[in-house]
Amino acid sequence: MDRIVTVFGGTGFLGRRVVRHLLSRRISVRIASRHPDRSVGPSAGTTLGSIFADVDDERSVAAAVAGAYGVVNAVNLYVERGTETFHAVHVEAAERLARQAHRAGVERLAHVSGIGADARSGSLNIRNRGEGELAAQAAFAKAIVIRPAVMRGQDDAFLNTLVKLLKRLPAYPMFGRGLTRLQPAYVEDVAEAVARGVQPAATHPVTYELGGPRVYTYEELLKVIAHRLRRTPVLFPLPFFMWQALARIAEVLPGALLSRNQVELMEIDNVALRGCPGLTLSASPHSLSSMRSNRLSWEAKATNLLGSSVSERAGTMVTVQTCVGFLLAMVSIHLVPPIDAAVGWHWAFVFLSVGPFLGALAMYALRRDAASIKLGGGRR
Repeated sequence: MDRIVTVFGGTGFLGRRVVRHLLSRRISVRIASRHPDRSVGPSAGTTLGSIFADVDDERSVAAAVAGAYGVVNAVNLYVERGTETFHAVHVEAAERLARQAHRAGVERLAHVSGIGADARSGSLNIRNRGEGELAAQAAFAKAIVIRPAVMRGQDDAFLNTLVKLLKRLPAYPMFGRGLTRLQPAYVEDVAEAVARGVQPAATHPVTYELGGPRVYTYEELLKVIAHRLRRTPVLFPLPFFMWQALARIAEVLPGALLSRNQVELMEIDNVALRGCPGLTLSASPHSLSSMRSNRLSWEAKATNLLGSSVSERAGTMVTVQTCVGFLLAMVSIHLVPPIDAAVGWHWAFVFLSVGPFLGALAMYALRRDAASIKLGGGRR
């Protein structure tokens, strides 16, 4: 009898790689997604099907798991939009999917969560992830929970964003003092682990935490990337309360690049717990240096990013600095009155000096940037 594994979120960053790893094992895959047309093509000798499924709808979930041997829940949410809330996706949908899988007689369920998930956390996203794990395990007793660390890959939103910003900004604000620990995991390793987790011989029920072979502080990671890019940006600390204030403002803007949830995630370490089991991956987990060296070397030799000219790049720097300046000004305006009320107007004016200081620091670093020197005809 042909075994079918249904992958919810099979068109996403991790999901589509899980699909490929399952197909490479000659396992029939059914992609359950609201965008089934984005699915990858089948490999020779394998069966790949796509079905529309909305994790908020009982009937479509039931149809997607019908007749399946295994189910993978790779649905994720980082930013809340309208009815797409952390609770709806990470808790309610997770429970619904697990319950329907149990009713359909599914033998294996792999629930993808994230390192740090904790039902007791003060962070809404982290708490809902933890509650989602408990809900899935309550509805499907044999469910395995897979908690990957922050994932990196060719099209990841984490490492690629850092690369782009470090290439463009002469001065880079760190989250806090840059001491948050990170253990980036290669997404292909995580996908292989998930694929093995739904195999007949897999152990269950267990919670696995998957991290890469090296732990970095946030500052160390920035320095490694900058070194590979042959950049020397000024890294300066920015307190988390200021990041939270900036995030509140950014969230009301269209196409927000920063959210309070992202800030909260950077306030806690993202590393695998000692003693927590991890699935046996490939021969050895891929390190950051082995996976990124070629691309970072190429980007360091390139004269621009994504085809932008030197003048465009310098213009982008000024634009980014201007936006950050406006955001800091807005935050300062709102924070000065409570500071004045608490400690007096003298300290309130001291607080206002933060913006000019950061601006002067950024302009000093801009003068040292090779692109700026070239744009100015060699003049500093």
